[in-house]
Parts: sequence; structure tokens; C-alpha cells
Amino acid sequence: MSRLSRRERRQLNKHNDRFESKQKSLKLKKISPKTENQEKAFNYYTDDKHLVLYGYAGTGKSYISLYNAIHDVLDGLYTKVCIFRSVVPTRDMGFLPGNQKEKIKVYEEPYKQITNELFDRGDAYEIIKNKNMIEFMSTSFVRGITLDNSIIIIDEFQNMTDHELNSLITRIGDNSKLILCGDIRQSDLNNEQTGFKGTINILKRMKSVKMVEFQIDDIVRSGFVKDYIIAREYLKNEIQSHSADSGIREVKTYHNGKGQSISDSGWTSISISDDRFVTAK
Repeated sequence: MSRLSRRERRQLNKHNDRFESKQKSLKLKKISPKTENQEKAFNYYTDDKHLVLYGYAGTGKSYISLYNAIHDVLDGLYTKVCIFRSVVPTRDMGFLPGNQKEKIKVYEEPYKQITNELFDRGDAYEIIKNKNMIEFMSTSFVRGITLDNSIIIIDEFQNMTDHELNSLITRIGDNSKLILCGDIRQSDLNNEQTGFKGTINILKRMKSVKMVEFQIDDIVRSGFVKDYIIAREYLKNEIQSHSADSGIREVKTYHNGKGQSISDSGWTSISISDDRFVTAK
């Protein structure tokens, strides 16, 4: 079965009472892209492309993905939204209370918050979840399933191994759309473990996939977050520049009074705030 166009899906579900009742019971707020790259993502989505949205935190990658996905489910173009997120790299599940299903709920909260905001009601996520319009899953539960007629959002994919990402992507069935969201700067895995770059290198060779890299100018979460990330990047570049100019081989950051003494032989102190400093050699 080939992938249906938006028009074909709409025609197929035009007289389906189940979708009409969904639209009447919930009213999704209309949102518009706020930045050039957000607009690019919206356009690619409308053009029926699979998406890879990656870049800085606070740029609305998960927000606009969930908005577009829910919008199309309400419109009858897809059956449901499937959200996947890895909970393994955090290494914290064993310490959380409850059974495995209850532990996973912790990682579901961001999508619950986004959904409730999109509908402007505190119970919206639970309503559409009970209607089987949205499903949140861990990467631990994907073997043997096929995801047909769905929008699959793989979020925080920088925290997934190549094996996890391969297992997820190969679950995609007929008439489904894939959206990957992530930021390599926020990875809980090291470069050898994460499948982020390898997956991007594969998907960029596919004509059905479009990439959007979000920059600092795309940050919309808050002015504070934008200022913080700009300052963080500036500091990182400053340290790298100092390291290159001085022939520094290693850099470590410490809080005042903690960590290695800066009086160690061969180490130089670089102050970065009133109570934090970098030691380098």
C-alpha cells in the first residue's frame, strides 16, 4: 500500500462520524510559526515530508510537532499520534516508585503539558488518550509492532542508541509519518553511544525526509533561555579559543571550594563567574 496524500486521506475519512465527534468534543488552538525555521518545518509537514527537527533547546521542536500531529488526527488524516522517548539513558528508572508503566509516566509529562496548553484545558491530554488518539511509549516496547496510519514522534532522539533508533524507524508501516526531534547538546550519552549523527546521515539521503536545523535565533521559550544559551555558547567558544591559543590539552570546570585544587602543578585558573572557574592545562 502506497502512502496516501493529505487529500486522499481527507476524502477517505470525510464521512466518518468518529472523527466528526472528536472535532466537536475538543477545540485545538490555532498556532502559527514564530520563526523562519519553524515556518520551514510547517511547510515541509504540509508537503507530506517526514521530518528531522534538530537544534537548540526552546525552539519549539516538540511543540510544533505535537500541534501538527494532533491537528491531522482530529482532521481524520491519521488514526493517532505515537510519541516515543528513550528512558534508558537516564539510568533513573530503577529508583522511581511504582511499576514500569508508572515509572514511564514521568517522561510523559512534557507532552501532557503541551497538549493541555494546545487545547487550553487541563484534561485535554487524558481525553484524547482515552479516545486512543495519542499514545506514549518507551523504546523498550517496540519489537514486533507495526505503526500504520499514525504520526510517529521520536523525541529527544539524541538520547537513543543506533539500535534503538533503527528498531523504531523500522516499525513504521503504511500511511504513517515520522518526525524526529532532538538536540545533540543535551545528550545523556557520549558520542560513541548515541545514534544521532548516524541516523541523520542516513535520513538526509532520503528524498522523503526533510531536515530543519534550529538556531539560537529560533529560541521562543523565553528571553531568559535565549540569553542563557547565548552566554553559554559565548563562554564555550571563549574557552576553546583560549585553549587553542595557549596549547591547552584539557579543561575542567569547578564550583568554588569543590573539585581539584587549582594550585596543582601545570594547571591554570580561568574565572567564569564569582563562584565558578575553569582549570586548564
